[in-house]
Amino acid sequence: GYYEVPEGQTALRRPGKDLTILSLGATLYRAMDAAKILQEKYNVSAEIIDLRWLVPLDYTQMVESVSRTGRVLLVSDACERGSYLHTVAATLTQACFGRLDAPPVVVGARNWICPAPELETDYFPQADWIVDAVHEAILPLPGHRPTTNQGTAERLRRHRAGV
Repeated sequence: GYYEVPEGQTALRRPGKDLTILSLGATLYRAMDAAKILQEKYNVSAEIIDLRWLVPLDYTQMVESVSRTGRVLLVSDACERGSYLHTVAATLTQACFGRLDAPPVVVGARNWICPAPELETDYFPQADWIVDAVHEAILPLPGHRPTTNQGTAERLRRHRAGV
């Protein structure tokens, strides 16, 4: 039947207690895949919130979740550099500062021109990027061997190189 989505309202897609993952757009499905891997392999319970909007944006549900989990990863298909998700991360840092156990991490697409379909997995965030970013920047996962480099040094190298 007919329904309306309230403007600015986020949606809880998966409850969790160890980490909050905020997703915008189609990365929701890759975030769900990453949450499943985190739960099954590492017993890390990831709460997933679908932002659905950027402007307006009600932070109530996000602040409650991040305050409870102490950790947040933000992911979208937009280029990571210059992404609005950095504004969301900064706002959450201010709102939840004393309750954060790690800095917020933004995972986004590479700073390139959108590639041909056969190269999309190298351009857009994948579930393994999310899991690797959790391991390298938020919460070390015992026994995890990253398949991608999502660490701070790599992010700085990419920025310096312009890619």
